[in-house]
Amino acid sequence: MPKLTAVYHIAADAESIASRARALAVEQSVEMPVEAIASQSIRDDIVGTVEDIIDLGGGTFAVRIGLSLATTGNEPGQIMNMLFGNASILDDVTLVDTVFPAEMVSALTGPNAGIAGLRARARADRRALTCSALKPQGLSAPELGRLAAAMAEGGLDFIKDDHGLADQRYSPIAERIAAVAAAVRATGAGTTYIPSLTGTLDDIRRGVALARDNGLSMIMIAPMISGVATLSAIARDNPDMAVMTHPALAGAARIAPALLIGKLFRLFGGDAQVFPNHGGRFGYSRAECRTLAANAREAVPGKRDAMPVPAGGMTLERVDEILDFYGPDTMLLIGGNLLAAGERLASEARRLQDRVAAHRYGREA
Repeated sequence: MPKLTAVYHIAADAESIASRARALAVEQSVEMPVEAIASQSIRDDIVGTVEDIIDLGGGTFAVRIGLSLATTGNEPGQIMNMLFGNASILDDVTLVDTVFPAEMVSALTGPNAGIAGLRARARADRRALTCSALKPQGLSAPELGRLAAAMAEGGLDFIKDDHGLADQRYSPIAERIAAVAAAVRATGAGTTYIPSLTGTLDDIRRGVALARDNGLSMIMIAPMISGVATLSAIARDNPDMAVMTHPALAGAARIAPALLIGKLFRLFGGDAQVFPNHGGRFGYSRAECRTLAANAREAVPGKRDAMPVPAGGMTLERVDEILDFYGPDTMLLIGGNLLAAGERLASEARRLQDRVAAHRYGREA
C-alpha cells in the first residue's frame, strides 16, 4: 500500500534515536499507545512506520516515516496535520521533506497557470519577470493607484499589494482593487496587478469576485495566515486565476522553507512563490534558496510548475547576481528599493525592467 513519506531531522543521541523515531511515527499517526489498539488492520495499515534512520552527525538524525494515505483524505489541511501537527510542538524535530505517492499528487490542485501562464500574462517568452509591491500601509486607494501607475509606466510585469493590505479603513479592499486596477489599465502597459486577499474563505471568495470584476487574473494569498485548505479551494474553484503565495508566518513552525514554500504551496495551488532571498533582510541560505526554487520548478507528472519569486530587501544593484543564481525562470520582486526613488519611481522601474531584459545568462545558473 503506497504511503506518504515524511522526512524529519531529530536532535537525539544514538542510544535513544530508535525509540524517538518510533514515538514520532505513533504521534503523527494514531497518537495513542499502539498496544491499546485492538484492531490488527489499524495496527498494520494506519500506525506510522519508521522506514529509515540516518546519522547526520552532531547529534542530528534524519528519520523517514511512512504515513497512511487514508489518514489524509488528500485534503491539504489534514496533510499538514499528519505531516507535522503534533510534531511541530516538539522543539527538537524539524520537517525537512516529503515524498508524495502519485495518487496523492494527482488529487491535489496544483498551479492553474504555472510558469508558462505567467509568461503569457507578461508577454515574455525567455527573460526573467519583474514585480514590485504597493506600500506602505496607511496610503489611500487613490494613492496606491498612483504608485501602481508609475510602476506600470516603467514597464514592470507584475505589481502586487503589500501583504499587510487587507480591508482597512484607509484603503477598503473594494476601493483599492478598483482604483489600482483602473490606474494600471489606464497606462496601457499590460502590467498584471495582484491584489492581496485575506480573511475567511468567504472573504477571499468575495475578493476573487472583486478581482475578476475589475479584469484581473491573479491574486495573492498567505497560506499560513488564511490556511492551506483555503489556498487549495480558491485555486481549485477559480481555474482562470493564478495565485501568488506569500510566506508570512511560514517561519513559525520548523518546516524547511524549501519544502513548505517550494513544494507544498505549489501542490496546494500556488503559481508563484514569494520567499526571502539569501543576502536580504532574512536568514535563508543560498542552498535553501536554490532547493526551494528547484522544488517550485521540478517536473511533476500531471502538475504545472511554479515560478520562484525571490524577495526581501532586494536592490537593483543585485539584479545580475540574483539572475545568475536563479536563471530566467524567476520573478524578481523588488519593493522598497524601488519605492525609495520617490518621484523617479517610473524611471527606476524602467531601469529594473531594462536591466532584467538585457541580462545574459550562462554563469551561475
